[in-house]
Parts: sequence; structure tokens; C-alpha cells
Amino acid sequence: MISTSVFITKGEYAITDDPDATISTLLGSCVACCLWDWIAGVGGMNHMLITTGGKRDARCNRAGVQAMELLVHDLLSYGAKRSRLQAKVFGGAQMVRGLSGIGAANCTFKLDYLQRENIPCDTQSLGGAMARQVQFWPVPGAARQRRSGKQALSLNQKS
Repeated sequence: MISTSVFITKGEYAITDDPDATISTLLGSCVACCLWDWIAGVGGMNHMLITTGGKRDARCNRAGVQAMELLVHDLLSYGAKRSRLQAKVFGGAQMVRGLSGIGAANCTFKLDYLQRENIPCDTQSLGGAMARQVQFWPVPGAARQRRSGKQALSLNQKS
């Protein structure tokens, strides 16, 4: 549990029941999923990347499922009910032009997982060619994003 603001990076997640806490992250082709149960007053966010570039690789899908299940399990351990979970999903940008669809694969995985688990997603901000910073207030289930000024690079461009 966190009791203040926390910044998470790829492969991390955080949960809290503190009404004043925020969880934030910076996303490129990764996808963040914010889950919360408003009745239990608990929520969390994870930051995940599947690196297959769109292939339906079982090994990478298992890693995605594990990332989601860790978040769900911890929320349940703090009183959330799976049937009351709600989601917001952000990220999945195409950060390097000409590179295979890693961002799109991440988006597809997250949305497929939520649909399969019957978790409604009330907000989606996915794709595009710009990174985004996301802030999530888990207890009320509110989120805000800010797009960064950095656009995708061509494989021929120098940064």
C-alpha cells in the first residue's frame, strides 16, 4: 500500500486506499491499466509492455496476464470485489515509425483481458504517436493524462 504519491515504471504496479494518494507513470508503447473499486475505496495502476510486436506469443501473453492478475489479486486482498472493478486504460503509442506494432499489441492485450474478465473500461486513450504522462487518483477512480511534446521518431531520424 502507498500513502502518498508514487511514480511507477515498466513492470511495476501500486495500489492504495488513501484518498489523497496519486499514482503516476510515463508511457510510450507501454500500456497502463488503472483499476478501482469505488465501494471498497481502493484502486491501483500497473505499467506493462508486451514485446512481441503484435505476435500472439503465449509466453508474452502469460507475462501480461500475470501483470494484470497481480494487480487484481492485491486489490482483492484489500477488500475490492472483482465484480465491482472498473478500468481506465492509457498508452500504446507507436513511438518509432517503421517498428512493428508493439504499442498496438499492448492495447489489444489489455482490452482483450478486460473484456474476458468482464471488467468494464470507462476510459481509453490508446495509440497515437506521442508519449503521455498519466496521473491516477485510485480512491475516487479519477485520471488525467498529458501528452508529451515528443513525437515518434522515424527509424532514419536521429534523436
